[in-house]
Amino acid sequence: MGGFFAVASKNDCVFDLFFGVDYHSHLGTRRGGMAVYGKNGFDRAIHNIENSPFRTKFEKDANEMKGNMGIGCISDYEPQPLLLRSHHGTYVISTVGKINNMDEIVAELLQSGHTHFMEMTSGEINATELVGILINQKENIVDGIRYAQEKINGSLTLLLLTQKGIYIARDRLGRTPVALGKKEGAYCASFESFAYLNLGYEEYRELGPGEIVVVTPEEVVTLVKPGKKMKICTFLWIYYGYPSSSYEGVSVEEMRYRCGELLAKRDSVTPDNVAGVPDSGTAHAIGYANESGIPFSRPLIKYTPTWPRSFMPTMQSRRNQIAKMKLIPVHNLIKGKRLLLIDDSIVRGTQLRETAEFLYRSGAKEVHVRPACPPLIYGCKFLNFSRSTSDMDLITRRIIQRFEGEDAEKYLEEYADPDSERYHKMVEAIGREMNFSSLRYHRLDDMVESVGIDASNLCTYCWNGKE
Repeated sequence: MGGFFAVASKNDCVFDLFFGVDYHSHLGTRRGGMAVYGKNGFDRAIHNIENSPFRTKFEKDANEMKGNMGIGCISDYEPQPLLLRSHHGTYVISTVGKINNMDEIVAELLQSGHTHFMEMTSGEINATELVGILINQKENIVDGIRYAQEKINGSLTLLLLTQKGIYIARDRLGRTPVALGKKEGAYCASFESFAYLNLGYEEYRELGPGEIVVVTPEEVVTLVKPGKKMKICTFLWIYYGYPSSSYEGVSVEEMRYRCGELLAKRDSVTPDNVAGVPDSGTAHAIGYANESGIPFSRPLIKYTPTWPRSFMPTMQSRRNQIAKMKLIPVHNLIKGKRLLLIDDSIVRGTQLRETAEFLYRSGAKEVHVRPACPPLIYGCKFLNFSRSTSDMDLITRRIIQRFEGEDAEKYLEEYADPDSERYHKMVEAIGREMNFSSLRYHRLDDMVESVGIDASNLCTYCWNGKE
């Protein structure tokens, strides 16, 4: 995934930029970057943050950088922001999104005379550099941004820092958010809406899908008006979003409470306690407990001061081990208990199966699992949520393949239907394989109701395959 923060201020912006970017550290722990523009021109720093947090790595840079405009990011993939020079002048660019047709675009650029790419990481072309090259194909920056967004199959939200202002463009279909904040003498832009509140900014507005603005210390000017069609990622509320954020005016924390409430309304089990897999499962569990009247408890405590996010190491086995080591049991809340456990989702299934086994070994009598979203049947085409390279990494697809063999693709729509026989057969098989006492997923219609936004404005591709 990834996050970003930008500031345009009449005064030095580095303090706000530093902490604004740091507030996005939950969105990735691979690389971080900051760039500013001031009297001394452009200044930029990029560091690997896999083994040390953003704040530690960039503290020295923050004390040395000077500038009144700046952008920064947390990136799970390519190093950024990048400093580029073209007929548009010198600028710094940072992106969030996914490019599915990168090979096709690269081949086209090479054939048309673009001879090389500089920012290679592990032999792969830097996606942000590719976006910059696409922007440079047009006579002005705005036309270049629109061209890049139209050319890319996937999604693209970007920040572009120039000497005169910061261009900010939200993805054409608004798959990722952009929130603007304002205080005296400054404006900021942020992926997470909460990131600027403690820095003295007030909510200004959110960019609409496809909207392009330029931000200066004095004003925010719309250069391209927002489009009418939106497909914001629903998974932001379910898992990725920070609890204190909101997107399209919908609070992440409140949405998770509603998710849990609707899960409880359709359930019939009577456990002793309801618990969430920390952190994102906790709010869903509170909502379930409030609705059902079953006591909420925390039998698993997440130890976070030194552990990186569990999906960050390259090896899946190492990710699983770290996820397991972060959860500390409270034996008095587990032994002899019938537990209902809510997690944000089941992807591969490995970690949640090990969590259930962990609870059984700690003395739990029953472990009933309630994911806060429907079964993930399609790998995301629009955002870099994980490093999965195949849909077969999903436990649902492995089960479906086992049932249907070479004909699996024909029945995916039926397996996504919670009222179909095939759906119930798949869920039952997943529950048996993972050794749950029972398994019941959140229904897609209930999840959409939990968000409270019209379904036509939400991306639900990973659950039903509909773009």
